[in-house]
Amino acid sequence: MLTNRLVACFDVKEGRVTKALQFEDNIDVGDPAQLAGRLYQEQIDEIVFYDIMASAEKRRADIATVAEVAKNIFVPLTVGGGIRSLDDMHAVLAAGAEKISIDSMAVRDPALITRGASEFGVQCIVVSLQAKWVGRSAEIPSGYEVAIDGARVFTGMDAIEWARRAEGLGAGEIVVNSIDRDGTGRGYELDLTGQIARAVTVPVIASGGAGTAQHIMDGFDAGASAAIISSMLYSPRNRNVSVPELKAELLAAGANVRPLVV
Repeated sequence: MLTNRLVACFDVKEGRVTKALQFEDNIDVGDPAQLAGRLYQEQIDEIVFYDIMASAEKRRADIATVAEVAKNIFVPLTVGGGIRSLDDMHAVLAAGAEKISIDSMAVRDPALITRGASEFGVQCIVVSLQAKWVGRSAEIPSGYEVAIDGARVFTGMDAIEWARRAEGLGAGEIVVNSIDRDGTGRGYELDLTGQIARAVTVPVIASGGAGTAQHIMDGFDAGASAAIISSMLYSPRNRNVSVPELKAELLAAGANVRPLVV
């Protein structure tokens, strides 16, 4: 059985890590390289770096900041934001990323998933989807609609159908982020996570809403292979916990997470 992973998520804006509540009201958290170094020392399993303004500003991800983060860690680093071409993918990989995350551009140009998987391998391509509960309908049978551009634009696409299609196009992992739960600390949207985990065969990463170790356990039980955590690690809005504290609690509860190396 594969070990379940804990993944720290950095939403980076103007070179700083920020934290939002349901994609709004970003609060400054700190320097990405310093925060990455601290979490690496605490034995986080992976880090995801999202340049949250790159797509809206029609530019490449902040390569200089990605490189500074990569120098501070020796765990897998996924980078997203402003990935519009193979050249952009090459740039972030050259800066130290191990995996590439595409979200809005995957919806606008689905063939980008296939081009990336063909160039770098499916293990390198992560498709991140943002979804909101809108109620079941003929167009959205699951009840969860995909949004892009920082949850500002709704696509009319069903989240589960999009996840299936993304896998078929070459996605090696699917990140499932609930807009409704993002930053709330109320736990992942387990129905959404579970539906997607059952619909695809590639690893699914739960995102949006974790506030306790039990929430993470619930995400794993719903079928997620990994859990994105951010608010509980460093948000000014929440009581923060360290990675060792979190792993100790998860291991005591029977989670299949990587134990700390002393």
